[in-house]
Amino acid sequence: MEIPVFIVDAFTNQAFKGNPAAVCLLPNALRDELYQKIAAEMNLSETAFIVKVKSADDFISGSRFGLRWFTPTNEVPLCGHATLASAAVLFYQKKNQNSVLVFETLSGELCVRLCEDSIIMDFPLHKPVPQDPAGVQGIIKATVGDLSVQDVHYCSVTKKLLIRLSDSCDRSLLTSLQPDSLNLLHSDSSGRVKGVIVTAKGAPTVQPGYDFFSRYFAPWNGIPEDPVTGSAHTVLAGYWSEKLDKKRMLAFQCSGRGGELGLELRDDGRVDISGHAVIILQGTLTL
Repeated sequence: MEIPVFIVDAFTNQAFKGNPAAVCLLPNALRDELYQKIAAEMNLSETAFIVKVKSADDFISGSRFGLRWFTPTNEVPLCGHATLASAAVLFYQKKNQNSVLVFETLSGELCVRLCEDSIIMDFPLHKPVPQDPAGVQGIIKATVGDLSVQDVHYCSVTKKLLIRLSDSCDRSLLTSLQPDSLNLLHSDSSGRVKGVIVTAKGAPTVQPGYDFFSRYFAPWNGIPEDPVTGSAHTVLAGYWSEKLDKKRMLAFQCSGRGGELGLELRDDGRVDISGHAVIILQGTLTL
């Protein structure tokens, strides 16, 4: 079996920035164990598998596809950067003829569309709720050490804990965080938390005008740090929209690679997440 495979840097317009994802194009579904083996072999934070829904469709004219995402250790219900990467492969490399594509996923139908030089994804909005810091003190300590924390929220749908640093903490303190993955893993054994978002208020009056910054750590999913995380921004968008009283925001995830995300809360309770993507490699996976 020969499977076309691509590596795409998502949420960036520069190679070797943003978040790399592998994308595989499949005419038919595979056995679950094979998806996981391929994802482990690719060893990126996410490997996306695009599957034709109808055998008569192709990747050029089809408008609806199945989409699944796997980390090196497990399947996840939602992934932003690998969805963006998947759309980039279909739009940019396969020259798909449709302006809107629909992906059938574990998180329901996700629509993506082209808008000038960016791709916009219609994602669910996951608003977090306040969390008593005392109940997650071990995670907070393992993630941010002794830095001052202003807010702690939790999203039960995504199992993501959001830690907001005090406004007295500037971006450099967020950027310099180096949590130990093993300490973070051992800080929670309840299974409630599968990822930790650390965020800080931005400086929207200073160009390019970021409303907030973030980083994301998910050793529970085999990802010590995810460079740019679309799914985390379904939580961040809900949090910061209320704090800033804004529906349209520009965010920057300040990992070592870094990436930029446009966010717009919709009237239907969902969020549009926009970004750029660069295809840097294409080849064939032979099984």
